[in-house]
Amino acid sequence: MVDAGTPRRSGLHVEPMISLEWSEALEQPFGAQPGLPSEARLSWVHRAPEVQVIALYRAARQADPSVPAPWWLRAVTAGALASRLEGFLIEDRVAKLLDARPGWVFVPWGEEGEPGYWEYMPSERRLSSPGMPTTLAHTDRHSGWIDVVPVHAGPTPPPIAVEGLADLRANLARLESLTP
Repeated sequence: MVDAGTPRRSGLHVEPMISLEWSEALEQPFGAQPGLPSEARLSWVHRAPEVQVIALYRAARQADPSVPAPWWLRAVTAGALASRLEGFLIEDRVAKLLDARPGWVFVPWGEEGEPGYWEYMPSERRLSSPGMPTTLAHTDRHSGWIDVVPVHAGPTPPPIAVEGLADLRANLARLESLTP
């Protein structure tokens, strides 16, 4: 029996849930333990045709302007990078440099949608109390695509903008020696 105050429905009406679709597009396979950014590129946003990824991202941003996304996707949609592949090449070149140096470890999780970040583990030894080691992450906030947050205990200091791979290579020893 239907309550007189309840409207009758002649069929099921389903609205698309763009936020759920976008969340699934970012989802990594369960149990993946990548050691490098290239090994972490397993989600739909990494494998699907780039035009489809961009279209879904733009639709998701219309529903929620702060929707999480990889740094390279934000840069591509803003016109600052030519393609997803260009972002992957930047990540891979940084990974090649840091993976060859002792003390740098790739952390495959972080902010939702991001590919992960790098930590300089020896910097933790400089902390007198629990804190965060020197951290390197990719960003779309400037055209160097790399930010470094120095080792710190307490409030997070502002990131240091690195102006690309050449700047990183030239200043890596200095960045590794930053103290809290």
